[in-house]
Amino acid sequence: MSGRALQLTVVFGATASMGLMAGVFGIYALAVMRGLGRTDDQTFVRAFQSMDRAIINPLFMLTFFAALVLSGAAALLHRSGGAESVVPWAASAFVLYLGTVVITMAIHVPLNDALKAAGEPRTLLDASAMRDAFHETRWVVWNIVRAGLTTTAFGCLAWALVLFGRSTAV
Repeated sequence: MSGRALQLTVVFGATASMGLMAGVFGIYALAVMRGLGRTDDQTFVRAFQSMDRAIINPLFMLTFFAALVLSGAAALLHRSGGAESVVPWAASAFVLYLGTVVITMAIHVPLNDALKAAGEPRTLLDASAMRDAFHETRWVVWNIVRAGLTTTAFGCLAWALVLFGRSTAV
């Protein structure tokens, strides 16, 4: 594989994985948490626990971390070879998504894990206490931040693809 082909493959992979992650965080912000927010406590707890268990799978984890690794790699790979204009955009995407990863690990994962560890709600009071301890508003607000950061990072990588294309035009 030539150097240009590798550059294109990496920046395209970064853009695609970032777009997928922006979609995940966006759909949680625009629909999933809004819908769950309107449910009773038992439904909320059971549905959220089930979705959180389902989302932790190899393909999701690959996509989640590929967005970070590939955007960083895109910035590094474009430091030479005539497509240097890609670097600030890919590097910006990397920094924005790194913020998303930090937010996920510092806020969302502990909240999700605590709700899963609380077990199955056996009574309405159990479910109400579990939902209160979950800090739903905190989760939602920080997810909106993740959606914004990741969408902006996706835009940066989309522009990086345009710049890469311009640098290779004859």
